[in-house]
Amino acid sequence: MLELRLVQGSLLKKVLESIKDLVNDANFDCSSTGFSLQAMDSSHVALVSLLLRSEGFEHYRCDRNLSLGMNLGNMSKMLKCAGNDDIITIKADDGGDTVTFMFESPTQDKIADFEMKLMDIDSEHLGIPDAEYHSIVRMPSNEFSRICKDLSTIGDTVVISVTKEGVKFSTAGDIGTANIVLRQNTTVDKPEDAIVIEMNEPVSLSFALRYMNSFTKATPLSDTVTISLSSELPVVVEYKVAEMGYIRYYLAPKIEEEEDAKP
Repeated sequence: MLELRLVQGSLLKKVLESIKDLVNDANFDCSSTGFSLQAMDSSHVALVSLLLRSEGFEHYRCDRNLSLGMNLGNMSKMLKCAGNDDIITIKADDGGDTVTFMFESPTQDKIADFEMKLMDIDSEHLGIPDAEYHSIVRMPSNEFSRICKDLSTIGDTVVISVTKEGVKFSTAGDIGTANIVLRQNTTVDKPEDAIVIEMNEPVSLSFALRYMNSFTKATPLSDTVTISLSSELPVVVEYKVAEMGYIRYYLAPKIEEEEDAKP
């Protein structure tokens, strides 16, 4: 038996909004420690990893590890029926083929339940190694979203470079080029407005803006975003989900076919 009760129901709605365009069908894995998801996008270029720890739920019951296969588009349609202040409860029986979403208004005078068929989804769990990243940038999430949106009007690839000067986002396209440089800034009134750059080694990597813009759908979840970069590894773009977990997006860098590549 699985029963999860989330007082901040709007969190779950925002989580779904931030992954449904990237992943169509996915397994939600429920264990005693939390509610998680790991899935590749359809083109197998990006990976999304979600964790909502059990402590963040008002009530969390998971008798045994369960995997719930869901179509995220359909799940999102159901969650859209919940008010932003509603308390959301997710229920599923062991071995059952449906999941129930229950929405309660804060005043308890309205309760709605929606039942959805589960799917059988083959999924391979990829071991994501913990890595030491060459550079880590923490910045306001709306600033990162704005940069990705602005640059995608010029080109379709963003080059993220971290040096001791700061972090530079650049692109080039048919109409011209654009460079946006952010310098470290920790002397701010609100900690979420700070730009913090931890650089062990300078890095410069290219990524598809189409995916970066898809990742920024998670901006409503968190005031800050953390971007971890290493020359040999996929970038990790991480948004915290309240105090209870995170969404991490992994994207492999584009390999530039240099004309003057050394033999």
